[in-house]
Amino acid sequence: MKSAPRTRGLLRLAAALALAALTMLWVAPAPPAAAATSVSTIAEALRDSPVYVDPAASDQLSTADATTLADQIENADKPLFIAVLPAGYPTQNLFTKLRTATGITGLYAIRLGDAFDARADSTVLPRSAVRNLVTTVAGEDTRSQLSDFTNSALTNMGGSAPASWNSSSDGGGVPTGALITLGAVLVAGGAGGYALVRRNRRRHEEEQRAALEKLRVVVDEDITAFGEELDRLDFHPAERGADDAMRADYERALDAYEQAKTLMAEVRRPEEVRAVTQALEEGRFSLAQLAARREGRPLPDRRAPCFFDPRHGPSVTDATWTPPSGAPREVPVCAADATRLADGRDPVMREVDTDAGRRPYWDAGPAYGPWAGGYFGGGILPGLLVGTVLGSMMATPAYASDYGTGYGDFGGPGGYEGGDVSGANFDSDDFGGGFGGGDGGDFGGGGDFGGGF
Repeated sequence: MKSAPRTRGLLRLAAALALAALTMLWVAPAPPAAAATSVSTIAEALRDSPVYVDPAASDQLSTADATTLADQIENADKPLFIAVLPAGYPTQNLFTKLRTATGITGLYAIRLGDAFDARADSTVLPRSAVRNLVTTVAGEDTRSQLSDFTNSALTNMGGSAPASWNSSSDGGGVPTGALITLGAVLVAGGAGGYALVRRNRRRHEEEQRAALEKLRVVVDEDITAFGEELDRLDFHPAERGADDAMRADYERALDAYEQAKTLMAEVRRPEEVRAVTQALEEGRFSLAQLAARREGRPLPDRRAPCFFDPRHGPSVTDATWTPPSGAPREVPVCAADATRLADGRDPVMREVDTDAGRRPYWDAGPAYGPWAGGYFGGGILPGLLVGTVLGSMMATPAYASDYGTGYGDFGGPGGYEGGDVSGANFDSDDFGGGFGGGDGGDFGGGGDFGGGF
């Protein structure tokens, strides 16, 4: 009888050893990997708010930081969309799919693990501008990168935020009592307000006149330089070998010169200077065409003038240039400045008068915005001036009020657009290419949604 407990103990020990052996042999299957958040889910979230942080990437950006970014974007009323996704998220045509799913014209930025890139509809921001913005923030941590990118993007992009961001806002009206109180205040302060408006108007007019006088000096120099080019041109419409195309180029150059002089004589406001420099840019391109025809070379592509000094004529290539205390960016350059940069030398820069002495035009006051805008139309100016004094000034509401323009005026007819719902019917070339390059991924290099990275 005394052996029974011992027997039961041995049996329990044997059972425990058997269970342990079975446990060692059996390996529980790993839980299935969570499926990646669908693009449609991300797009739905971005239609409600400008910032989306995937649950699997919540350690990259805190809720507080995401909210701060979203508030900043909404307050700026710009169609900027930011998504923070985990490393390993499928990149196959990611930007194109996301843009199609949201159906909203805008600028899209994605932080994917440690990678970062952006794409934009060209009506909101041109490819060169997006590429420069992405390059500027390369290598930063998530919070700093998204914050810096947002600050620069909101300064330079065009368009308006989608109405869907405000759909949940309070639709209540203004209380009647508040209106009565406001009316009483307005009546009481009417006389003083009118006097203040008059003083502000006079100050504004004085500032406009001062800005125009600065511009006159620079534009007159440009007109004179172009006239000297025409004088040095050894071309006669009746010379041997001249054909109708050459004569047409020559006539366009002469017409542009006369047009620039006439327009400048009629300028009364700073923003009107833009038409003058547009005419000079047209004239110089006509001379470049004439030179190519006479020398039997292929006709030049229509390119922006040399960024460093438009008097150098049309650019021939793009080169990487880093302004002092700025980020690298691609700028159009003439052949001579391209050679200087390749040799490690400084380009020949256009300087203008400022209160601090002679400075490059992009490091001068806002008065030179219309002058630069006439030369660098077609939406490329924002990308060239990212992070410069002039670039920051030109994108402010104060600049638009004072000079009748902002970056939107440089985007061609109608300026920049954005924020409107356009479904999948958009220019897919704006969003193509991508994060991975050759494998059809959608990250790597920045730009609009077309052409690859």
